[in-house]
Amino acid sequence: MAQTTILGRVGQLLRANINALLDGAEDPEKMLDQLVRDFTNNMSEAEDAVAQTIGNLRMVEDDAKEARAAADDWGGKAAAASKKADELRLAGDAAGADKFDNLAKLALSRQISFENQCKTFDTQIAQQTVLVDQLKDGLNKMRIRRDELIQKRDELVARAKMAKAQTQVQQTLKNVSVMDPTSELSQYEERVRRQEALARGMAEVNANSLDEQFSALQGEEDSAEVEARLAALKAK
Repeated sequence: MAQTTILGRVGQLLRANINALLDGAEDPEKMLDQLVRDFTNNMSEAEDAVAQTIGNLRMVEDDAKEARAAADDWGGKAAAASKKADELRLAGDAAGADKFDNLAKLALSRQISFENQCKTFDTQIAQQTVLVDQLKDGLNKMRIRRDELIQKRDELVARAKMAKAQTQVQQTLKNVSVMDPTSELSQYEERVRRQEALARGMAEVNANSLDEQFSALQGEEDSAEVEARLAALKAK
């Protein structure tokens, strides 16, 4: 049952879509580190399961070996007892011959019992061997998967960070486009133009005032000349 559970976990991890997990992770780097830890922990459990299953298999193989040895031993005892019975029967000792024939039968019965045990052990060995092969295969795939994950960790983290940076840049550009500064520049330019126009207007006003003063001064000079000439005429 424990081995089946480990096989299930191995299969689940091998089917895990790493890219999908990264897409849903707030922190891809932490997610990858957690995946590595999960793989390592489950690999440790799988290694324990494989070791336990192999240990059980070796025990059954030892039991089968002992059972075969016992079957062979009882077979040899049966053959020896039967031979002794035949010798006694030839010697005219029927009672002794029957005794050893009974011993031969008993030995054959024990031999059959151990042979049946061997059949049972052989079935268990075959089942355990299949399970060990499955666990070893799953464990090897997990090791390959973990190695790939470790090798790609830096690459995936870099890609995730790059994607985040690109998203931030695009968001910044979007905000800049929304906050268009040209409208404020246009308003400031209009203010400058108004100030420039005001300055030109003031310059023209000042220029007109000076012209009028010079004109008044010229008028006073002309009047004085007229008075002087009139006085000269009267003097004559």
